[in-house]
Amino acid sequence: MRHRTTHKALLALAVTASVGAMSLAPAHAMGAAPGGHPLDPAAAAAPARSHDATQAALEKAVKAGGLPGIEAEVRDRAGTWNGSAGVADTATGRKRSAAEHFRAGSITKMFVATVILQLADESRLSLDDTVEKWLPGLVRGNKNDGRTITLRELLNHTSGLYSHTDDEEFKANASGKNFPRHRYDTYTPEQLVAVAMRHTPKPRAEKKPWYSNTNYVLAGMIIEKATGHSYAYEATRRIIKPLKLHGTSFPGTAAQLPSPHPVAYSRLHDENPDAPIHDATEQNMSWLGASGELISTTGDLNRFERALIRGELLPPARMKDMLEEVPADNLTGFGLGVEFATLTCGVKVVGKTGRTNGSLSGVVGTADGEHQLTFNINGDWLTDSSVYVNVIEAEFCGKAPAGTSR
Repeated sequence: MRHRTTHKALLALAVTASVGAMSLAPAHAMGAAPGGHPLDPAAAAAPARSHDATQAALEKAVKAGGLPGIEAEVRDRAGTWNGSAGVADTATGRKRSAAEHFRAGSITKMFVATVILQLADESRLSLDDTVEKWLPGLVRGNKNDGRTITLRELLNHTSGLYSHTDDEEFKANASGKNFPRHRYDTYTPEQLVAVAMRHTPKPRAEKKPWYSNTNYVLAGMIIEKATGHSYAYEATRRIIKPLKLHGTSFPGTAAQLPSPHPVAYSRLHDENPDAPIHDATEQNMSWLGASGELISTTGDLNRFERALIRGELLPPARMKDMLEEVPADNLTGFGLGVEFATLTCGVKVVGKTGRTNGSLSGVVGTADGEHQLTFNINGDWLTDSSVYVNVIEAEFCGKAPAGTSR
């Protein structure tokens, strides 16, 4: 029963990645273990684990999931490991590689939340400030009221605000059947919020998380009000440059991906098993903005996750704020910009999933900051959702997926 519940919990995280994530390239180990001081002495004493189960999960993701390709990087006490399966380009057979840039989707939220928490630590804003204080009159109508929503509630998804990406007309244009005609459209944050304001909010009596991309569009706008600079500028100077995340950027309205990159394949939310597959590599990400525009690499995201969880970006009091969990269904929960899940082996991981057209990604790690996994799939459908979960379970629990020989 615990295995089934945990499996459902991880699937819930995979679902929150929704808009809201052949031959093999050999796995290989490289580099030396980075220095650090694990918070859990028992974890530090544990022997290094083989990544054979993780490689098996990557292979199954491609084969059983009908996905084009997947690339993963792991960082732990033994160093850095990369594994991949499938291809970056189905036309040429080019393999996935560790150097590739991809659209990280909602993993953007980790960066935005970190900036908000840094500003709170600088007393430039408070997590208890209302949306109305910073954006007067913007969140109104259809029972929406920015006077009753705090910044903390934006970041942990308890605001109740409707997600603009769930609006049927908007979804059809931004990520559905009309995407080929609208992939280069530009949206302002105000336009995205206006789409959400067409809808009534979700009930907030129980303070249960309700995932909404609009929360982070608003958070991005508040960063600009508090600093006079865009969220992209602030995240770049506060996070990307100090950590030397050379493959990470906020593209704004630029539609191209930096090279090298995989082809991003999309079924545009068509659940028909024979749905046509589109090349969604080029797209203007202003339709997600602060909720999901980030471009990154597996190595950069692992470096960011490690630095964040080890307290290199936030002081202890703000880390406590970020990691204060609001329980969701089944062994999962939300913090400020992060998600939590307890695996079948009892390991609890923290991180974020991300999905956008042609890309499914995840960055997760242990609470002591000693073990990280980032992976990207260059396809946006999950005909078998377990393939997504299997990668996380394989790496942190050492469990090869059923039906594999490892």
